[in-house]
Amino acid sequence: MHRPACKISYLAVAASLALWMQAGFAAREEHTFEVSVSIPTLDFYVLPVDPGFLEREQRMNWDLGREFLHPLRASFDVRNASGGIAARLGHEPALSNGRDEIELSVILNNHPLTPINTVIVPESEARNGSRVPLRIEAIKPQDGFKAGEYYGSVQIIFDALAPVR
Repeated sequence: MHRPACKISYLAVAASLALWMQAGFAAREEHTFEVSVSIPTLDFYVLPVDPGFLEREQRMNWDLGREFLHPLRASFDVRNASGGIAARLGHEPALSNGRDEIELSVILNNHPLTPINTVIVPESEARNGSRVPLRIEAIKPQDGFKAGEYYGSVQIIFDALAPVR
């Protein structure tokens, strides 16, 4: 009668080992992330050529030798099937370190932007679409650039203009 008890205990050990091994292979990982898309209408759009341009902080590079901030440059694809395109600043653009400010000049398609609407693409060019340059330049303060970590934002508002009749 020793042998059947031995068989039962070997079977019990083998079964528990099999369950333990199966539990070991049952590990899993789970990830959740956000997905979005913005599909523009073909009638009106203003989109950066580099899709990440608006999603990440843009850094102005400091030229130590010339004590100069290099301008930011980007290109935008624009279109208005029924008229021109105007743009304006949502607020005065500047960089600040909490004490000092550096004003910024925003130039789109060779037109300096202000808080007042400016036609940046005439109807004749906007109808078929075009690629326009954006340049953001630092305006050197009267007393020069001061050391520090500066941050700021630029808000540009685009308007589709009605066709000229």
